[in-house]
Amino acid sequence: MSIDILMPAGTSEATLTRWAKRPGDALEKGDVLLEIETDKAIVEVEAPGAGVLARIDVPEGSRGIEAGARLGLIAAPGEDAAALAVAAPNGAAAQTAPAAPATAAQAPAAPPATAASAAMPSTRVKASPLARRLAQAAGLALSALHGSGPGGRIVKVDVERALQQPPLVAPAAPTAPIAPTAVAHTTMRRVIAQRLSEAKRNVPHFYLSVEVDVDAVLALREQLQAQAGIKPSVNDFVVKAVALAMKRLPAVNASWGDEAMLRHERVDVSVAVATPGGLVTPIVRDADTKSLAAIQAEVKALAARARDGRLKAEEYQGGGFTISNLGMYGVREFFAIVNPPQAAILAVGACEQRPVVRHGALAVGMRMTCSLSADHRVIDGALGAEFLAAVRGLIEAPLALLV
Repeated sequence: MSIDILMPAGTSEATLTRWAKRPGDALEKGDVLLEIETDKAIVEVEAPGAGVLARIDVPEGSRGIEAGARLGLIAAPGEDAAALAVAAPNGAAAQTAPAAPATAAQAPAAPPATAASAAMPSTRVKASPLARRLAQAAGLALSALHGSGPGGRIVKVDVERALQQPPLVAPAAPTAPIAPTAVAHTTMRRVIAQRLSEAKRNVPHFYLSVEVDVDAVLALREQLQAQAGIKPSVNDFVVKAVALAMKRLPAVNASWGDEAMLRHERVDVSVAVATPGGLVTPIVRDADTKSLAAIQAEVKALAARARDGRLKAEEYQGGGFTISNLGMYGVREFFAIVNPPQAAILAVGACEQRPVVRHGALAVGMRMTCSLSADHRVIDGALGAEFLAAVRGLIEAPLALLV
């Protein structure tokens, strides 16, 4: 019985960026069949069963595909793929598998080659999804690049190397204003713009800031490296502190609903990661129960997959709270936008030397500003202040984060 190829759940408004197989190709269950771009990542879709790709119903470049939509059809082993190669839904022309060859007794004379049949072999340049996005954003033609990946595949470093090369010919002085280059929105950028606009328009934000003493955290990091061989980042400490504060104050771990407040049982903390396509927020699940070493390893792995566009849907969907850290860029303080349906986000600035007063005397200490943006429908000012104080207390006495 034939097998439908369906758009995975949780991928609303996705774009089909590439078919890895062509009609007539043999498939094993689990083979990478196609790639889709969601609002967060490039996702590989595997073949749901073995057989032959009989038909492609949705071509590359199609946008706004809803979850559950049929993308194509697989002929099961022993099934006639050519018989399944019928017109695609909605009257669209489907790409179909070639008919099985006729026997010697039945074989008709070969028809002359046509332009369509000559074009069947794919001329698509082999490139990674990340390299394609970078090249598109920079206006580079992939066909002009040399691929250093396996089989000549163009990868990220090839695009970056091309961008660093000086132009062969100096551009002539413009005689007229140059029109701006139009760069098409990716699915990710379009959804980010939509959600952030809705958040600023519909969510009543309020903001709180505290200055946190990080001398103890920095000293503990050095001890952990010397004695245990691990060195969590300051952000890893913040993730654990936020998780424990959410456990103490479960009213923060909630979302606004039209009929009721939605309290979340699990403490799932999203960590903002900058990628070439936009901001992605992979999730550390049950962060309150995990050690600093486990959080460090998980955040590092999630961030790498996010930058490569390889996050799975379950790795970025959900979460009860977000942390956005711009300290590595030297940003002292900022206020982030709440990411609905979450009710709060913590903006973390740089660790830096600042003048402080200790025992009545002026001294120098390492300080970091943490700013809370909260949905006032869910979190009122007193609760937000209590939560922020709890986070500060845990960071300033970090031994509690090791338990």
